[in-house]
Amino acid sequence: MRLVKQLVAVAAVAFVGGQAAAAVKGNDLLTFVLGMATAVLTPIVYAWVVRRTEHRAPVEVARTGAPAALGRGMLIGLAMFGAVIANIAFLGDYRIDGFGSVPGAVGLFGFMAAAAVTEELLFRGVLFRIIEGRIGTWAALVLTAALFGLSHLTNADATLWGAIAIAVEAGSMLAAAYAATRNLWVPIGLHFAWNFAESGIFGTEVSGNGSNKGLLDSTMSGSSLITGGKFGPEASLYTVAAGLALTVAFMWLARRRGNVIPARRRAAGASQSPAARPAATATLSR
Repeated sequence: MRLVKQLVAVAAVAFVGGQAAAAVKGNDLLTFVLGMATAVLTPIVYAWVVRRTEHRAPVEVARTGAPAALGRGMLIGLAMFGAVIANIAFLGDYRIDGFGSVPGAVGLFGFMAAAAVTEELLFRGVLFRIIEGRIGTWAALVLTAALFGLSHLTNADATLWGAIAIAVEAGSMLAAAYAATRNLWVPIGLHFAWNFAESGIFGTEVSGNGSNKGLLDSTMSGSSLITGGKFGPEASLYTVAAGLALTVAFMWLARRRGNVIPARRRAAGASQSPAARPAATATLSR
């Protein structure tokens, strides 16, 4: 029941924010304002629902240390996309034709902030965290990664390969980032920085949602296995490799910190994820 309540609460804010952004499509300033409002409001609603349904402090979205955690996640996301686009450009499949649109980049900043926050709270904060407490970290990672990939099949230029790539490189990596830190700000920062770099800076497609007017006017060409085709760089083999590498690194860290929950703990009554236990406080400071 708590899973349903939390999903409904976060999804409601995401839906209202998404509808509002769609209603002002073309107005970059309003898109920025509405996106940022959604990004700020959603964690507040999430924290309130967690307090009401789980009767605990929502330490995974605590304000203390949030800027630093966001910053770490953003640095990882920027470095990851920078490495991917550099490799694609090295092969001659990404070309910068000139400057794009500053207002467009501003609008994308707000839109991508809202998308990163709402998706991370839904998929990692609610689904992964609660399911993990029942079936263990690895099984929850696989299951929620698959759901995350499937959720992208509704996009305009979605492909089956694109959804599989998203599940492998992003669904797994972002869940692993949460498992390693027990802090949702890290995957939120990583998710946002990747999406904004992809659209707002380098002007490429994001998850099959069409072209974007970012800071750079660019052209992608060549094999879709390298560029990702119409789905965007997320369907590139470079991205899959980078996402898998980070997933392994995060899960190594999670194991080292004792944050991996084996499925057998369910029988012992350990149905809560580390975020719901007092020991999580120490983990968050690492």
